[in-house]
Amino acid sequence: MASNKIQFRSIHELKDPALNGKLALKEFQEEIPVEDFLGDAEKNESSTSRRDFLKLLGFSTAAVTLAACEAPVIKTIPYVVKPHEIIPGVPNYYASTYFDGYDFASVLVKTREGRPIKIDPNPAAGDLGKTNARAQASVLSLYDNDKVKQPKLDGKDETFDKVDDFVIKGLEEAKASGKRIVLLSHSFASPTFKKLFAEFKAKYPTAELVTYDAIPYAASLDAAQEVFGQRALPVYDLKGSELVVAFQADFLGEYNAASLETSYAAARKPGASMLRHIQVESNMSLTGANADSRHRLKPSAVNKTLVEVYNAIVGGGSSDKLASEIAKELLAKGSKAVVFADGSKGAQVLAHLINQKLGSVAFIGKANFLKEFDKARFQEFLGWLNSGQVGVLITNNVDPIYSHHKGQDFKKSLTKVPYVIAVADKKNEMYKAAKAVIPVANWLESWGDIEPQTGVYTLMQPTIQKIYKSRQIEESLLVWKNGKNNAANNYYDYLKANSASLLGGTSFNKALYNGIVASANATTLSYAGGNAAQAVTELGNFKASDLELVLYTKTSIGDGTQANNPWLQELPDPLTRMSWDNYLTISPKDAERLGIENDLNARMQLDGSIVNLTVNGVTIENVPVFIQPGQADGSVGLALGYGKKNSGATADTGVNAYPLFDGSNLAVSNVKIEKTGESHEFAGIQLQNTLMGRYDIAKEVPLTEYLNVAFDDEHHGWNKPLEYHTISGALPAGKIDLWDAFDDTDGPHFNLSVDLNSCTGCGACIIACQAENNVPVVGKEEIRMSRDMYWLRIDRYYSAKEKIETKEGVERGLNVPNLYDILIEPNESPDVIFQPVMCQHCNHAPCETVCPVAATSHSKQGQNHMAYNRCIGTRYCANNCPYKVRRFNWFTYNLNDRFDFNQNNDLGRMVLNPDVVVRTRGVMEKCSLCIQKTQATILNAKKENRKVTDGEFKESVACASACSTGSLTFGDMNDKESEVRKLYSSNRRYHLLEEIGTKPNVFYHTKVRNRVEK
Repeated sequence: MASNKIQFRSIHELKDPALNGKLALKEFQEEIPVEDFLGDAEKNESSTSRRDFLKLLGFSTAAVTLAACEAPVIKTIPYVVKPHEIIPGVPNYYASTYFDGYDFASVLVKTREGRPIKIDPNPAAGDLGKTNARAQASVLSLYDNDKVKQPKLDGKDETFDKVDDFVIKGLEEAKASGKRIVLLSHSFASPTFKKLFAEFKAKYPTAELVTYDAIPYAASLDAAQEVFGQRALPVYDLKGSELVVAFQADFLGEYNAASLETSYAAARKPGASMLRHIQVESNMSLTGANADSRHRLKPSAVNKTLVEVYNAIVGGGSSDKLASEIAKELLAKGSKAVVFADGSKGAQVLAHLINQKLGSVAFIGKANFLKEFDKARFQEFLGWLNSGQVGVLITNNVDPIYSHHKGQDFKKSLTKVPYVIAVADKKNEMYKAAKAVIPVANWLESWGDIEPQTGVYTLMQPTIQKIYKSRQIEESLLVWKNGKNNAANNYYDYLKANSASLLGGTSFNKALYNGIVASANATTLSYAGGNAAQAVTELGNFKASDLELVLYTKTSIGDGTQANNPWLQELPDPLTRMSWDNYLTISPKDAERLGIENDLNARMQLDGSIVNLTVNGVTIENVPVFIQPGQADGSVGLALGYGKKNSGATADTGVNAYPLFDGSNLAVSNVKIEKTGESHEFAGIQLQNTLMGRYDIAKEVPLTEYLNVAFDDEHHGWNKPLEYHTISGALPAGKIDLWDAFDDTDGPHFNLSVDLNSCTGCGACIIACQAENNVPVVGKEEIRMSRDMYWLRIDRYYSAKEKIETKEGVERGLNVPNLYDILIEPNESPDVIFQPVMCQHCNHAPCETVCPVAATSHSKQGQNHMAYNRCIGTRYCANNCPYKVRRFNWFTYNLNDRFDFNQNNDLGRMVLNPDVVVRTRGVMEKCSLCIQKTQATILNAKKENRKVTDGEFKESVACASACSTGSLTFGDMNDKESEVRKLYSSNRRYHLLEEIGTKPNVFYHTKVRNRVEK
C-alpha cells in the first residue's frame, strides 16, 4: 500500500465512526417548511409554486409537459449608436492591473456589452499574472451596492464643484499658515502618482505623502532595510530549490507581498530533485498544510528553534534536536536551500542571514516595491496630528480608526484638523469623521500604472464608465493642483505623457494592449548588513506565556479591503472549512484543558464555545472558538480583516482583531481567554458531502517509494490498477462493464486532470467558477443547513500515522471504536491533503439512469449535461451521485429578499454572465465543465476553418484558467499531442471511486510527500 494512514475530514468523524452514515441519512431528508416553498402571489400570480403543484399532481406525463415554464418577458432597449468594439454576444478582453492597496495582479478583464464580468490571469505577465481568490472576486466589488455613491460635504450630498471649493480653500489656508497638508495613502507603487504628488507638493510646499497599510509589512521592510540597505522586499524564485524551511512564514499566502505558489508547484514535481518543504509554525496555515514535514510549536518555541538553527548554520552548533536536524538538511542542500521567517523583524533578519550563508539561489536579487510603509514616518505623522500641526488631512481609501491598534486615539486626534477629506468607498469610520467625502473609483474604472518589482511596469485601464459619481485620487490631485476646469486635469493624458519615459520605446497603445512591459528600473538587492546579535536578542525578548496568540490573514478576506464581498465571505476557509466567520483557533489538548467545546447538534451542525479574549490588557469580546487539529499547544490564532462596521451588511461579520496588532509583530504573548457560557453557530461545509464514507480517495505516497517501487508492483504497488475478481479470474476494471461503450473518437472528448501534488487549496478556482457560472451566494444560515451551491469544492482531508499495528491491536483486544479513540492523539498534528471535487462527468453516470425526465444526459464530448427547463426537482440524481457534487435550488436566490446579496439588486446583477442561465427553485445544477466556453472555442475555430489548439481548450474552463499552480489541466483526449492526454498516461493517475464503475472524465494524480516515513 502507498500509505498506512486513516484519512478523515474532521475530528468529529474520527470520534464517531458512524458519523458518515448519519450524514448520509440527513442529506436528503425533507425538513423545509411548506410555507417556504409557496409562491409569491404578487410576482407569480399564484399562491402555489410550480414545485408544489407538481408534487400534488404526481410525476405523470402531463406534469412533465408543464416543467418547461415560460420565463417572464423583460423588455430591452437596443443600442441607438452601437460602439464599434462591442458585438452583442461576443466578449471583449482588456489587459489591466488589479491593485487595491493590498493585492496585485496583472489580469485580463472579460467584459460583455460594456460590463466587466470576469477576471482572468494575464499570461503575458508570468508569475505576476497569477490571481488569487480575492483578485478573482474583485469584479463583484465593482458592483457593491453599499458603496458611497456621490460626494459629500458636512454629511450632505454635494457636487464635485462645491467639494473642490472646500478642499482648495483648506489647502490655501494651510499653505498660508504653514500648516502641514498630509495625504495619507495605502502603499501605491505608481511612478506617475509619485510624480503627480511631487508637482502637487511644489504648489503646496507643506504637503507630505505618508503611507499607511492595515497590514503594513513593517517587520519585513525593517529587516530588508537592515540587511539589504534598501526599503524593498526581496523577490524569491523556488524553481531551482530543493529544500525550503519556513518559520511562521505563510509563503503560499501573502508572505513578502507575493505568493510563491507558482514556483513552489514547479519545484514540487515528483522526481529525484523534488523540493522538500519543512514548516515550523503555531497556526495550521495554508503553507503548513502543504508541507512534507510540519512541526507545531508555540511562537516563543518557534523563535528559539530559529535561533538554534542560525547558530548551527554559522558554526556554533545546537543542542536542540529539531534545530540540529533542520540545520543538517540545510547545510546538505547548500545553495539549493532557502529559509523564510515571519512574525517579527528579528526572525526575518536571521532568515536573510541564513540564506546569505547558504548562498541560496532562491534569492534572485530583484526587489518588490508593492509595500512602502515606514513606521518611523507614520509615528512622525501622528506627532504632527496630536500637536495640531496638520491643517489638511486627505485619506486615500484607508481607515486607521478601524485597522490601527490605537484607532480610537487616532479618531480623537482628527478633531484637531480643520479640513479632513476622506477619499473612501464605504461609509466607514473615516467617512463619518471627515468633513468632505469623495467616492473613490474602483480599479476597474480607473487609469493608472504600477511598478511592482524590478524591471516590470504595468498599466491599468478602465473597462467601464464610472458607475457612480466617483473619482480616483490622481484626478483629485490634478484639480487641486491646476484649479477647476483646467484642460490639463485629464489623468489619461497625464498618464500617457508620463509613461513615455517608462515604456522603453514601446508605444503606449501596445503597452496598454499587453498590460505589462519591461521597465528600465534595474534596482537590485544584495546582502549589505544585518545585526544577528540584535535579532537574537529581539527574539529572546519575546516572553513565553501559557497562551500565545498568532494573528494571520485568511485567503478569502486578507486585510479586509473586500470584506463586503459576499463571494469572499462565503468562500470556505481551506483548513477549517468554515465560512462567514473568523474565530479563535485552539488545539484539541488546550480546548480540553480549558473546557472549550465544539459539538455537532442533531442536524450535524457545528456549535462552539464563545470566549472573551484579552491580550496585554486589550479585550475582544464574544470570540467564537474553533478546535483546530495541528494548532500548537499553548497557542491560539485569530484572523484579521473581519468585524468592519459601516462598510456594508456583509462586512459586518466576525470580530475585529486589529486592536491586538501593533503593526509589526504578528505573535503576541500574555493571552487570556474567559468563557462566556454562550454558544456560537458555525457555518461549515466539510461534513455535508460524505462521498459514501469511503476513505481511499485522496491517495498519497512517500517520494522514496514513488521513485523505487513500481506503481503496479504485485505486493508493494502504491497505485495498483483496479481489478475485478470474476469467474474468469482477475480482469482490469476497464474491461468489465454493464454498459455498451459508444464511439467518442469523433470530435473532441474532454478530460480534466487534477494533480493533488500541486493543489495548495487556495480557493481561486472556486471563485472563478462562481463568477463564470452565476453560482449564487446563499448566506450563513443556508450554508449551516448544508445547502451551499458551489459547483466546485476543495475537500480537506486530515491523515494521521497509525501508532498501533494490527497485531498489537489484536493482542490488546481493541475493537474498531477503541482503535479510533486511541488514534485521536496523533491526529492533533495531522498531515493534510486538498482535493478539488466537481462533477466527474462520468461516461457511465449514475445520475442519468434515474432521472425520470431525462434532464441530465451525456454528450460525445464527455460532458454531463443539465437541461434546467426539464428538471422537475426529484433529486434522484443527487441521491444516486456517489461524489455528492449536485446542488439543489431550495429557493430562488435572485430577486429574493431572503438572500440579500448581489443577485438581489440591479447593480449586483450586472456581474452575471449572460452565457449561463440563472437557475430557479426546484432545479438541480452542477459543474458543466464550462460548456459555454468550450462550445465558443469550437465555434470560433470553425469560423476560422481550423482546429482548436490545446492551449485554447486549456483556458476553456474557469477553474483551470484560474489555477496558479497548474494543478487543474483541461483538454481534448482525442488530441494525441494534448497535455491532458499525456497526463492521463502518468503512473500517478487514478479515478475517484473507480470501483463503482462510473468511468469519470475527471482523473486525479497521487500526492507525493518528500520525506522518509517513520
